[in-house]
Amino acid sequence: MPMSWYALPYMYAKDDNVVSIHEERPTVQMYGRLLKLASMVLAEKEFKQDSLNFWNEPYHQASKWKPCADKKYRTTPGKPDKSNGYIMVSANGGLNQQRVAICNAVAVASLLNATLVLPKFLYSNVWKDPSQFGDIYQEDYFMRILKDDIDIVKELPPHLKPLDIEAMGTLITDADIVKEAKPDDYITSVLPLLLQNRVVHFLGFGNRLGFDPLPPHLQRLRCKCNFHALKFVLKIQKVGSLLIKRIKKYYAAPRQLDKQLLGDFAPGISPKQHNIASGPSRYLALHLRFEEDMVAYSLCDFGGGDYEKKELEAYRDVHFPLLIERLKNSKPVSPVELRKLGRCPLTPEEAALVLAALGFKPETFIYLAGSHIYGGSSRMQPFTSLYPNLVTKETLLTSSELAPFKNFSSQLAALDFIACATSDVFAMTDSGSQLSSLVSGFRTYYGDGHAPTLRPNKKRLAAILSENRTIGWNTFEDRVRKMIEEGQRVQLRGSGRSIYRQPRCPECMCRS
Repeated sequence: MPMSWYALPYMYAKDDNVVSIHEERPTVQMYGRLLKLASMVLAEKEFKQDSLNFWNEPYHQASKWKPCADKKYRTTPGKPDKSNGYIMVSANGGLNQQRVAICNAVAVASLLNATLVLPKFLYSNVWKDPSQFGDIYQEDYFMRILKDDIDIVKELPPHLKPLDIEAMGTLITDADIVKEAKPDDYITSVLPLLLQNRVVHFLGFGNRLGFDPLPPHLQRLRCKCNFHALKFVLKIQKVGSLLIKRIKKYYAAPRQLDKQLLGDFAPGISPKQHNIASGPSRYLALHLRFEEDMVAYSLCDFGGGDYEKKELEAYRDVHFPLLIERLKNSKPVSPVELRKLGRCPLTPEEAALVLAALGFKPETFIYLAGSHIYGGSSRMQPFTSLYPNLVTKETLLTSSELAPFKNFSSQLAALDFIACATSDVFAMTDSGSQLSSLVSGFRTYYGDGHAPTLRPNKKRLAAILSENRTIGWNTFEDRVRKMIEEGQRVQLRGSGRSIYRQPRCPECMCRS
């Protein structure tokens, strides 16, 4: 059997995905009283029926929305007879930021009547991953799905390769385009360069196209790219499927969600003799954003004392010099005030209390995405004391199975993406995270109203937890459950909101 998190020593190694052992730290608890109450209540409920079922979507309207971004419309202009030139994109960031850049590049290529060169990925000193498009996504499939919308080539034609793009003035960095740029920004500033030089190169390009206003056909094309054209390579699909099989001992018929992410490797219906095997038929996936960079940048206090404060200060000095300069010239906001404003990442302890308030039982199997938690087991102990069945890709897969992914953080992130998106329930602690946003959007798009996502409101949760010394467990439960249920309401994408995270809109989904 694979080893669960709590059986491992303190793990920490963000940059190279190699697990190293550090000296054990004392356990940090901020809500000892609530943890004791949670432990007692969960022990009482362990053998009882679920009173509230957060394994299911609470609103039946969710099942009325169906995927249809790949549907052909008569109003869609289609490809022009003649291309205005070539668009190159070198996307920065990790897996999820690059995914957004790809979909935005597809939309801009269509807007400018241009041919898209298959995007490249910049090497980052943070992620240290040399992976390129074809290492993560199926190139030919991507080009085939989008062939009726834009022309895509794998490289520039020979006569354009020798050009010095930077000297020509057609290298466009993020400093040259505002965040959430509008189509007119591209028409006025980029199209003339494209027509003159036949090629432009976008360097960076993570969030350089706004969500509104945008013509419906371009919005639909972004959805088609994200939800249909970007399919993981077979190597990732195969090991992603293995992850799911290691967690779940019983499978129903594959869902549309499973097929889209796992292709031919989607688990089939288990043989009858395996249905009674030990292990769960369902699991919860948790994206816990409590890595050192997130914790340090937040400027919050997490109860770790002077040692923790000095450690985080030292990290900021090295990794966030611009933040340090800004702090010198601004009025400081106290850690207490930051927490009240909902700006502090949730600790593992806080995440466990939320799950306990929602009634998830101690035997619940939980897949933890990422696994490089700041503080290691000193921080995870309060979580695993309530939920011991905690697993990661590192504990579910053997070293030989993980070997092809070693030093490829984006490919490892793709495994987390699959495990989170195909889970029975997905819980996030930071709705602003790219992984959480894209996973929740995938579950909305392909989940058919049967893929619940749990989103805590950090500001409201901070107010609830501020009463930790006096609040009764029943009151705590009631307020947390109302908070989560409100976050699950079925609503149309709001103006300016990410279509990748909230695809319920006419350009992306159809309402039956």
